[in-house]
Amino acid sequence: MSCWALIPVKAPGLGKTRLASALDPDEREALVCGMLRHVLDTVSGCRAIQRVCVLGPARPNLGSKVLRFDDPGPDLNGALESTMSAITAAGPERIVVLPADLPCLGLADVERLATLPADTLGIAPDRHRTGTNALSLPLPAGIWFPFSFGENSFSTHCENAKNRNLTVETILSCGLEKDIDDPLDLADAVRVLRRVYNPEIDGWPRSGGRKRPI
Repeated sequence: MSCWALIPVKAPGLGKTRLASALDPDEREALVCGMLRHVLDTVSGCRAIQRVCVLGPARPNLGSKVLRFDDPGPDLNGALESTMSAITAAGPERIVVLPADLPCLGLADVERLATLPADTLGIAPDRHRTGTNALSLPLPAGIWFPFSFGENSFSTHCENAKNRNLTVETILSCGLEKDIDDPLDLADAVRVLRRVYNPEIDGWPRSGGRKRPI
C-alpha cells in the first residue's frame, strides 16, 4: 500500500503563542523548529511512508525529499482539504496527517497509522481525548473527508468517518497523544528542548532561542 504523510506547520513566528508565559518568541520558534525536525525525521524513517509532505510556508532545512504545499489561508481545515485533492491526484492509497508538535512520536506510531486495513480510518486523540493528533485516511474513500481540527475534533472526526461508512480505529499511544499546547506540556518536550539549546547534542542546529541548561 502506498502511503504519504502530510504535516501542517505554521509560518515562522506564529506557532505556539500559548506558550508565551514560559518562552519568548525566539525560544518558541526554536521549539517549533526542533519538534518539526523530530516529526520529519521520524516519519522519514518509516518504511511504510513513501512520501513526506509539509503544508505551510517555506522553512529552512526541510530537505530536498520533502514535498511542500503552500498554505492557502488561515483556516487549517480548508487548507488540508484543498491539499488532499492535490495529493490524491498523485495516486497514494492512504494519507497520514500529523501535526508538527509531537516530540514523543516514535516509528511504531507512524507504522501503525500507515498500515491500517484499506477500509479503515485511524484517529489518534490527544491526552484529553477531545482533540485529534493524527488522522490516517484511506483513499479514495477519504478524498472528501471533512477535516474538523479544533475544539472537540476527536468526536467530530469519528462521527464524520461513520457517516461515510468507514471503520474507525482509535489509536492510543504516548507518542501520539502528547502534543505541546500549554506550558504544563513542556515536560514532554525536554528531549527536543535540550537539542534546541545545546546544538552540539546529535548535531542539531539551533534556530533562535537562548542557550541555557534544561
